Amino acid sequence: MVMGEIMERELIKISVRNLVEFILRKGDIDNRISKVVEKEAMQLGSKIHRKIQKKMSSSYHAEVPLKILLHMEKYDLQLEGRADGIIKEEEITIDEIKGVFCALEQIEKPKIVHLAQAKCYAYIYGKQKTLEKISVQMTYCNLETEEIKRFKETYQLKELEIWFNHLIDEYKKWADFQTDWKKKRNTSIKEVDFPYTYRKGQKELAISVYKTILRKKKLFIQAPTGVGKTMATVFPSVKAVGEELGEKIFYLTAKTTTRTVAEQGFQLLKKRGLKCKVITLTAKEKICFCEEKECNPEKCMYAKEHYDRVNDAVYDMITTTNDMSRENIELYAQKHKVCPFEMSLDVALWVDVVICDYNYVFDPNAHLRRFFSDEVKGKYIFLIDEAHNLVERGREMYSATIFKEEFLEAKQIVKNLDKKLERKLDICNRELLEFKRTCEKCKIYKSLGQFSISMINLFMELERFMEECEKSEVKEKLLEFFFHVRTFLNVYDILDENYTIYAELDADGKFKLKLFCVNPAANLQKCLEKGSSTIFFSATFLPIHYYKQLLSVEKEDYAIYVSSPFEQKNREIIIGSDVSSKYIFRNEQMYKKIALYIMKMLEVKKGNYIAFFPSYQFMENVYKVLEENRLDKTKYLLQEKMMSEEKREEFLGEFSKKRNGNLLGLCVMGGVFSEGIDLTEERLVGVFVVGTGIPQICHEREILRKYFEEKNGKGFEYAYVYPGMNKVLQSAGRVIRTEKDRGIILLLDERFLQRKCQEIFPKEWTDVKTSDLDSVSKYIEEFWK
Repeated sequence: MVMGEIMERELIKISVRNLVEFILRKGDIDNRISKVVEKEAMQLGSKIHRKIQKKMSSSYHAEVPLKILLHMEKYDLQLEGRADGIIKEEEITIDEIKGVFCALEQIEKPKIVHLAQAKCYAYIYGKQKTLEKISVQMTYCNLETEEIKRFKETYQLKELEIWFNHLIDEYKKWADFQTDWKKKRNTSIKEVDFPYTYRKGQKELAISVYKTILRKKKLFIQAPTGVGKTMATVFPSVKAVGEELGEKIFYLTAKTTTRTVAEQGFQLLKKRGLKCKVITLTAKEKICFCEEKECNPEKCMYAKEHYDRVNDAVYDMITTTNDMSRENIELYAQKHKVCPFEMSLDVALWVDVVICDYNYVFDPNAHLRRFFSDEVKGKYIFLIDEAHNLVERGREMYSATIFKEEFLEAKQIVKNLDKKLERKLDICNRELLEFKRTCEKCKIYKSLGQFSISMINLFMELERFMEECEKSEVKEKLLEFFFHVRTFLNVYDILDENYTIYAELDADGKFKLKLFCVNPAANLQKCLEKGSSTIFFSATFLPIHYYKQLLSVEKEDYAIYVSSPFEQKNREIIIGSDVSSKYIFRNEQMYKKIALYIMKMLEVKKGNYIAFFPSYQFMENVYKVLEENRLDKTKYLLQEKMMSEEKREEFLGEFSKKRNGNLLGLCVMGGVFSEGIDLTEERLVGVFVVGTGIPQICHEREILRKYFEEKNGKGFEYAYVYPGMNKVLQSAGRVIRTEKDRGIILLLDERFLQRKCQEIFPKEWTDVKTSDLDSVSKYIEEFWK
């Protein structure tokens, strides 16, 4: 449990480890060595624990669960944990085992938080067994050499009791705050009502969300724009928290725009009387006070002694304001001279709602350990917005790639500095060379063989080197490679039937080896199990069975389809049947024909339009034709690769300007402008969707196709058709955002007439018209009449 999980009868539960790490932390933020090495030591430490425990005598009892219930004035506080070992001989000894990478002679005494953890277990056990004295043993083990160093001390139980009570007193103000705030929050939740008149289908949707949370299930929601799905998921989730069906809401998004919508939803409820602390986690790069993002006490004044001050900063903020905005986080961070990013993560422990990117929950390299480490589980409600994005994001987060060239570069960096590390790098490089010799373009492997062992050995040496090396510039050059190796091994540890191992020669001649997560569902499930209920929702969750298979492993998940609340007469959908974006048809004649479709629409109805294309090259080829046949009073805007946030805002800003001519935005399907933007009423009157969005054929897509062909006989659909059609539906969804909007969707590809595409059309698309270049003007004119 994290920082106190409040349950029925005012019981607060907290783990021993979380308590001591929270109350007793001191010192600097330093990303140069400590966090990297310490985290790896913790992950590998569990293996060494088991090894040491097996070697002990019969008097050694391993992994002993311990807990104590403390009766406070307003609530009961339950402290719980698991002692690594209890040695029952003439004297009782609590053994706490820690794996380290540093040389043991560097450890002169136990680390304060390590010893505190053991002392807590000693007090709990001694109290329960009414002992007068008890010993504490700290066992440090070097993870490379398996050499052991022990520190042992005997305590009188009365002495431990005084120390323990002081520790609990330090935590008491936090638990008092949590209990008092919970009462205020839950009282306000009972009073708050739905802030709007329910739209068509919205009340049923909200009821479904509440029932799903009540039953601790998952729900997949296909709900088009206009249903009000944000409030229909947020409101019942807040109500569920008030009924103690959940303790915290995580609102997860893939894009900044959807984060803003969520913030506005909670803000509206707060205006209606809801007492609720909501934080949006901002990326470190954006919220950092320093120009150079170097998190160490030498380069950053906020990193220096951060942990000495951060608890005071957090307590100050959560007890004096309900405004957890970025501006306020920065204000309190400045006031207390702490890192605003790290402070925001600590504030998240004490709020009711966390709005953040997917990676804070799912990414094994970035998730919030405060909530999602192995021993942590809570009554969290996950609201996952635009969840169709989670398929590809999940694949990225749970895959790992290494390049042979990286090993040669790393070897050059450490040349003449560490012969042992050089040898390990050389071994891995030679083994990768063998992979390369047997790989012409792309090759799939059943296992990594000896290479996995070589990588583990290399990583141990890298850990040691990073700990011991005093040349900061060398460590800095090596850090990215270090992370790549670490990620590769972490993914290797979870390899299963959902993965494919393959090697490939890139177009630039680089040789890569990839652990490719083909189906991320099992890995996502492990994260979602940390909470109690999950709501997936999207305007383009079609076909639903595809997303259910790739986002969940459970067969009994719920799914609902919410129909569009908008009148069909307000929009026209036309398929251009005499054009195609197939590669074999891509020529000057086809580009001209597509340009003519666009020009005909603009000639009939002056206004703002967006045309979505399958690639930048295709877009530029059509644009060239449009320029050569430029219409009067028509402005063209082209999406650029890697547009800055400022340029994106300028692009969208053009659609709000008044003009007496046409504006045509030329964009790429699946890009930044194809989802998450709202151009209502006259700001957008039509979209052109060129092509079915099918991804380019490549080795990875073919791996997906073969995998799912074997699994369910739908390889081509899973690898190409469904991902492509999602881009189409997202692009088409830019027009008709409110009940006042009117507009046309022109689907330009004869493949839209095929059954496999039309099966994915939303249910409301029952009146799709088919046209050619000669007759399209007639349909457009009829609609605008």
